[in-house]
Amino acid sequence: GGKQKRLGEDACTHDWLLDLDADEIVTPELAAEIRANFTNGEPETPIFQVMMATAPPVGEPWFDFNLVDRRKLYDRRVIRAPDHANWDQFQVPAGVRVGKLRAPLLHYSFRDLAQLEEKFNRNSSGRARETKLRPLWLVALRMLFAKPFYFFNQYVRRGLWRAGWYGYAVANIAAHGRWLKDAKMVEIHLRNRKSPASEP
Repeated sequence: GGKQKRLGEDACTHDWLLDLDADEIVTPELAAEIRANFTNGEPETPIFQVMMATAPPVGEPWFDFNLVDRRKLYDRRVIRAPDHANWDQFQVPAGVRVGKLRAPLLHYSFRDLAQLEEKFNRNSSGRARETKLRPLWLVALRMLFAKPFYFFNQYVRRGLWRAGWYGYAVANIAAHGRWLKDAKMVEIHLRNRKSPASEP
């Protein structure tokens, strides 16, 4: 989470930081592009966005679909990781420019489908607890009807159809993981209801 990354920020010698998790690999192209931005000293843009490309356990990396943008290269004098136990993505301050790096960052985000499902299940629990609790009627409707739309977003809009049968499996797991957040919010509402036995 953000608290852990802030400890890392404090331990760094330099002010310009590249935020990397253990499952993220800098490609040679990205390394060259970062160096080029510092050829004439520090760049004027204090934050850079990079596209993360999934490197699945089956097949080649997904360089041109299912990309995720993250602000990974930044000046800690301008922005810091959030002081939060779970969330580690900072909000860009108003008026601050964000540059864009064209070369991708490789993300080895899961080792197999079983781990991917566990990851989505775990993340959905945290998001159901930590984000604003939506009204019961809304999350109940989503629980009933939204799952096909979540699948469409993953399989069609994010392009996982291009990964063949494996992409179909990943899209289903991702859609189910998003649906679990709705289901767990419904569960929170039901737990918060007073049972008749507890009423005076």
